[in-house]
Amino acid sequence: MNSPRLVLASASPARLALLRQAGLAPEVIVSGVDEDALSAPTPSALARVLAEAKATTVARRAEAAGALVVGCDSVLELDGRPLGKPADAEEATARWKDMRGRSGVLHTGHCVIDTRTGGAEGTRRSVTASTTVHFGEPTDEEIAAYVASGEPLHVAGAFTLDGRSGPFVDGIEGDHGNVLGLSLPTLRRLLREVGVAVTDLWAER
Repeated sequence: MNSPRLVLASASPARLALLRQAGLAPEVIVSGVDEDALSAPTPSALARVLAEAKATTVARRAEAAGALVVGCDSVLELDGRPLGKPADAEEATARWKDMRGRSGVLHTGHCVIDTRTGGAEGTRRSVTASTTVHFGEPTDEEIAAYVASGEPLHVAGAFTLDGRSGPFVDGIEGDHGNVLGLSLPTLRRLLREVGVAVTDLWAER
């Protein structure tokens, strides 16, 4: 029996790298979902809604037929507010000055749709995984240099663990992959719920 195709409904290089490092070989189909057009009552729920929207949008496309589609999206919660990608450098600077010395919760929504069992309406499972992030206290000069690099404008919460802001994060509580954009243990559980073992998706060596 051939292994099912795996499609990642995300343009995130970090998510793609995590899957590849885990022995998977996903195809990438970017959803193009307008994240600003969606809402939910809590940051955790918003992350799940966004992930479901991405996965559903891609699952409806002909090129995703017969595949397992994985959608993910991350939202940082600080003071009960959902924080996605900052709109500009000014917002990124203000956000970092607000985050430093404090802790936030990074929520990543995960959605798996098995299009082999009914196309976009096939078997699906979704959930949000959450990780607490303890931010350090970068100086104003360090924040300015980080924002000038452009990196925080492209990531949820305006930070990454595996990039230039790594030195500004004192620690986390939970799955580090979740902070990078995809929790591998969470994905494994969702795949099991749709009847697929993650080991069945390992690429040939």
